[in-house]
Amino acid sequence: MHRDGLLAARGLFPADTVFTNCEIYNPFTCGFESTSLAVKDGLVVGLGDYAGREEIDLHGSLVVPGLIDAHVHIESSLLTPAEFARLVRRHGTTTVVADPHEIANVCGAAGIEYILRESAETPLDVLVMLPSCVPATPLDMGGASLSADDLREFCGRDRVIGLGEMMNVPGVLAADPGIEQKLDLFGIVDGHAPLLTGKDLNAYVFAGITSDHECTLLAEAQEKLRRGMYIMLREGSTERNLQELLPLVTGCTASRCCFATDDRHADMLLAEGHIDDCIRKAVTQGCEPELALRMATLSAAERFGLHDRGALAPGRLADFCVVDDLASFRVSRTFKRGVEVVDPGYRAPAAIRRPLVAVPPDADALRLPGSGTARVIGLVEGQIITEDLRLEVDGDRIPDTDRDILKAVVTDRYRGTGSGIGLVHGFSLTEGALASSVAHDSHNIVAVGVDDADIARAVAEVIRLGGGMAVASGESVTSLPLDCAGLISTLPYTGVAERLKEIEEHARSLNAIQNPFMYLSFLALTVIPHLRVTERGVFDVAAFADVPLFV
Repeated sequence: MHRDGLLAARGLFPADTVFTNCEIYNPFTCGFESTSLAVKDGLVVGLGDYAGREEIDLHGSLVVPGLIDAHVHIESSLLTPAEFARLVRRHGTTTVVADPHEIANVCGAAGIEYILRESAETPLDVLVMLPSCVPATPLDMGGASLSADDLREFCGRDRVIGLGEMMNVPGVLAADPGIEQKLDLFGIVDGHAPLLTGKDLNAYVFAGITSDHECTLLAEAQEKLRRGMYIMLREGSTERNLQELLPLVTGCTASRCCFATDDRHADMLLAEGHIDDCIRKAVTQGCEPELALRMATLSAAERFGLHDRGALAPGRLADFCVVDDLASFRVSRTFKRGVEVVDPGYRAPAAIRRPLVAVPPDADALRLPGSGTARVIGLVEGQIITEDLRLEVDGDRIPDTDRDILKAVVTDRYRGTGSGIGLVHGFSLTEGALASSVAHDSHNIVAVGVDDADIARAVAEVIRLGGGMAVASGESVTSLPLDCAGLISTLPYTGVAERLKEIEEHARSLNAIQNPFMYLSFLALTVIPHLRVTERGVFDVAAFADVPLFV
């Protein structure tokens, strides 16, 4: 207990700052209070009539506790932690709960250290959930493997608060000893269990896993909520689940629901926002504003036991944003520990390198021999789950642009062992190819295209860059270098957004779907149903095994 703070709370000692003429949102009551806010040493000491060394008149503006993202991969923004922080703070976010499993899959423990070190230099509170599944499955071979002993080295570190999304559902259900050792590290464990139901869901929750951000169906979210899980309503670049799940939220359930962005590229963050965007969309789709604000603040804080934030109450952090209009929810100012956040500008960041040891696929690697009933990955708009399509295919007649069936190729970036090939429906490309070193979760090089030469050209460009995204059509190549581990650009966020715009415009000129690189990045994710492609070939998530392309 701080004596000066206690005296200030009693009004016997001046606060550092008093914010007057506020309409303060109170998530405990889901209402607003017309009052003043007194702050000392970065903490709220009281609400009411206080004297302070400085007074700031907010002229009747709405004041909302700092927004919290309950689950995000900073790497998926393609930004360094410093640039990510610069961008989301503009939107009222003061805390994110980050799982650095993308960079950990590439760089191991050094990747976690990088996120911790770089994020410590920003006013944004980046709280880390240690990546539980590196690699994502026992069959995957990325750049690293982290055991319970490896993770234990981070336990007790400042800003490390729990175990990140447990994606190895079969390992949990089979009581795998290595998984059990990881689950025993923390009392707070995030889940990742798409479409899990019934007794298997009971067992998964019994194992101590208490949240899920992978719900895509309302009935799925309702069942998980009934079993005691916190439900994260996710709204990313392609994982747009908010509208489907929103009927879950009521006055009785809002305390168990929160917002997560998971994977949101820099251009979407710049154009649409962050958690403020989730609030706006929720309200537009019929959610009571006070419940949306509850999910964006106190609900997220309570899920992680963060009793020092989530509300503007005595003893809690004076983190808040100022909003002129509740209906539009446009953030005009953000305060961290009672001090207005001022953009520090771009600074050249440190980067962590992981060279690409890869060979572009040649004609033999891209040849698709055979014909018959093939397993085709079917993209689902606004989702990262895929369909298991069974279509009649002649390998010599691929690409089949009339039916939108293209080759999907994954090239080993770590050992140079070659490429796996599959088929995908839904990209809509009619010429050219796309390639990227962002390929969850192992982050090999993933490509899709109409022309074999363009596929090889796009992959070669990614290798030349040392990691990046590329669009190739004939002699025309557009790219975005990702010079930090092949996942992150060291450019300012405005530069990343501009380069993203350029490559997406090139892709759209080839008739690609919207956000093609985000869909591309999930083609190899072996823990999301139903079909995927890896450097080994086609992977069936339900069978949890590699399977032949042709049935």
